[in-house]
Amino acid sequence: MDINWEELKDLAISAMEQAYCPYSGFPVGAAGLTTDGHTYSGCNVENAGYGVTLCAECGMVSQMVRSGGGRLAAVVAVNGNCEPVAPCGRCRQLIFEHGGNDCLVLMPEGVMTMKQVLPGAFGPHDLTEVAAARFTED
Repeated sequence: MDINWEELKDLAISAMEQAYCPYSGFPVGAAGLTTDGHTYSGCNVENAGYGVTLCAECGMVSQMVRSGGGRLAAVVAVNGNCEPVAPCGRCRQLIFEHGGNDCLVLMPEGVMTMKQVLPGAFGPHDLTEVAAARFTED
């Protein structure tokens, strides 16, 4: 799949500009491209109860799922300086769940696969027999 990283980064920047971050002052935007060519984006939305703050990647995946789903092929997250940032642990898990080992992520060091970003990832294949019947892995 041919990925236009600049276009995806521009979408993440556009999302970052809408971030709600009055507590940290650290806006983040994320954009993802699915294997069927659709793009989705999200921004971080903070809350006075820090534990319920939503990361930009969460908003992006939520938009993707609400719009019919798909599999993530590529993801970019940017900070307020429009620079790529590494997804937090929770978001790495979220990206893995919806993109798998081969999903590409633009990290500060360059493009990496999710297998490199989250080695030994926990996924549907690790769930018990009962839970596995409810989820499938590509």
